[in-house]
Amino acid sequence: MPLTGIIRYWIYKVEKSVHLDSFIFSALLLLAVTSVAVALFRHIGLGSVLGLLVAGIVVGPYSPGPYVTAHVDDVRHFTELGVVLLLFVIGLEMKPSRLWSMRRYLFGLGSLQILLTGLAITLYVALGTDSWKTALLIGLTLSLSSTAFVMQLLQERGELASKHGTGTFAILLMQDLAVVPLLALVPLLSETAAIASGKPLWEQLLILSGMFAVLFIFGRRVVPAALEWLARHDNREAFLMVVLLAVFLAAWAMHQAGLSMALGAFIMGMLLSDSTYNMQIRSLVEPYKGLLMSLFFVAVGMSIDLGELTDRPLEFIGHALVLIGIKLAILFPLALAFGYTRGNSVRITFMLAQSGEFGFVLFGSALVLNVIDESTFIIAIAVISLTMLMTPLLVSFGDIIARRVDPKNNHLNEATNSSIEIKEHSVIIGGYGRVGHTVATLLEASDIPFVAFDTNPANIKRGRDSGHAVQYGDISDPELLATAHVERASLIVLTIDQSSTVLRTVSHLRNIYPQLPIIARARDLEACGHLLKAGATQAFPEAVEASLRLGAEALKMVGAADDNVELLMQGVRDRGYQLVREKSKQDSPRK
Repeated sequence: MPLTGIIRYWIYKVEKSVHLDSFIFSALLLLAVTSVAVALFRHIGLGSVLGLLVAGIVVGPYSPGPYVTAHVDDVRHFTELGVVLLLFVIGLEMKPSRLWSMRRYLFGLGSLQILLTGLAITLYVALGTDSWKTALLIGLTLSLSSTAFVMQLLQERGELASKHGTGTFAILLMQDLAVVPLLALVPLLSETAAIASGKPLWEQLLILSGMFAVLFIFGRRVVPAALEWLARHDNREAFLMVVLLAVFLAAWAMHQAGLSMALGAFIMGMLLSDSTYNMQIRSLVEPYKGLLMSLFFVAVGMSIDLGELTDRPLEFIGHALVLIGIKLAILFPLALAFGYTRGNSVRITFMLAQSGEFGFVLFGSALVLNVIDESTFIIAIAVISLTMLMTPLLVSFGDIIARRVDPKNNHLNEATNSSIEIKEHSVIIGGYGRVGHTVATLLEASDIPFVAFDTNPANIKRGRDSGHAVQYGDISDPELLATAHVERASLIVLTIDQSSTVLRTVSHLRNIYPQLPIIARARDLEACGHLLKAGATQAFPEAVEASLRLGAEALKMVGAADDNVELLMQGVRDRGYQLVREKSKQDSPRK
């Protein structure tokens, strides 16, 4: 029996023996395929996004063999929450002042890209259709790029704060704003929709203004106050729930006002960007965002109809290549005209060469209102999915070209993130109590950069009042350390007086960041030994240090030479407090 026959027989037996609507089986199938695909594509250097897309094709209903679900649209709508969380996290990194500095690229470059690209694609589509309405809608819709794909790639590559990263984000943000008039355009192009049923413009503007006012009050006053109250009571679970409530409330409010949900989440994140809870919020949201974004890419892959592609492969590939070519030809000179270098212009152009997920929404609405027919809908969705599938390859190709056309300007991270993060060669202080404040003051006096973390709002306020960089955060949380880029630090000083927390933090840091020096505060010699065993570079027992300080002062006051006293104290420390430890054992009561 040929190999293909064996495979078909095995697939048939699986389909007969297993209920494909079983949640457990669907979860196992999804996890198995995505694990292999992501590991393989990351290993060969093509990135996890392409792996997730391919995994989606494999487990989708259009591929032979078992599939996860036939309700792809429902899955994609749910996983769009990942895009909402992604824009919220980006908003946390984008202070209003930074956004205002991007206004030229946001409204200038972004608007021109949409209009010129939309016009060019409209002319191309008009060659194959008699309806100018259909051509206009398709042209403007396909001019938009994928916020989800591009922002995920920028985050994975650490380029969100780079020159080309901020330019790319400005264009994407303008495209998100453009979704609103495009959604309003669909009924106007339809012969079956009742145009007069919409609300007056003044009423729409009033609703929109009201929604922005509500978001501003919540983001600046209500949410920070609620988070501070929960932090004081050490209620971590409710802290996360309030954060998620704020995100989805903002998304829902913007959706009700006719804007995109992702834009609402971005605004809420931007309003919280100056909060002392910024970094802890990001560390809490990051795992949920990562999971939903991964499922979103899988859902996009599941939307690709292999049957349609194999029936008319040249047509789909031809449309996709023309679309990409139009975007490259228009966006590159535009980026140059707005002052970007050739290298950055190439990177921006190839980053935005695909079409975006909003096309699914716009074309779906157009299909319902008979602006486009079923055949056009299938072609459009397939072309969008195909260009998304090609995005990781296009970005890699763009990097190669950028390095050749601009070899002197290959530094990707030309701008720094506006939020407080760990800079190169800075110090992290875990705990900003009495000891942490003293360490911070000494570092400040020596012009050494540092960031301190504490979970007590009172300590944070005291640190902020002193002008110190103090953030709300649990130093033992691995997600917080990853979010803050702890690998950039030159030293970690743990001043927390909770032995279990310090021990857990030291153990995690030593396992994940083996080269990072760690100095820890301990209660006594026994705790000091545990910390050194867990991997601390140095551990200082507070009670013993206080005793040594008293002993040193006593020796000096009775006439001992200062140099001799200091040598004695240093010798005790260098030998791991062995002298004090031996005396303590000798003086302890016998059992």
